[in-house]
Amino acid sequence: MASIVSIPAFKVFSINKGSREHRGSSATRGQCQDIRAMRMEKPLEELYNVRVERNVTKERLTELGILKWSIWKTGKCKLPWDWHVDQLVYIEEGEVRVVPEGSRRYMQFVTGDLVRYPKWFEADLWFNGFYQERYSFRAYGDD
Repeated sequence: MASIVSIPAFKVFSINKGSREHRGSSATRGQCQDIRAMRMEKPLEELYNVRVERNVTKERLTELGILKWSIWKTGKCKLPWDWHVDQLVYIEEGEVRVVPEGSRRYMQFVTGDLVRYPKWFEADLWFNGFYQERYSFRAYGDD
C-alpha cells in the first residue's frame, strides 16, 4: 500500500543580518528578519510512478494500436481501484481525478492523455461526468 507523508509546503527560517552590512544603522543591528522558503513537493506522478503523455499525436496512437484496445465508459461517480498489472489508458472523452491511497492530493487526467498506471497502484477515481477510455493491460517490460 503506497502512502506519502504530508508536510507543510512553507517553513519560516530566521536569519540574523550581519552587522557588517548595517554598521551605520542601529535600528536593524541584532534584529532577526523572516525569510520564507518553499519546500518543493514531488509531483504525484513521480512519487507513484504513473507516467502521462499529454496531447498524444495520432501517429503515436496508431503506433500503439489503440483501435484494438478495449473500451470502458462511466458517468459521474467515485470508484476505489487497484491495479494488479500495468495498464495503459488513453482518455477519449472526459476527465478523471486520481487520489492515491492515503493521499490528500490528486492527479488529473483529461481527454487526449495517455496514462500508464503501475502494477499494485491503489487509488480512488473521481469522474465528474461522462468518461470514456481505451485501455490495454501491459506485461512487465512492455512500452
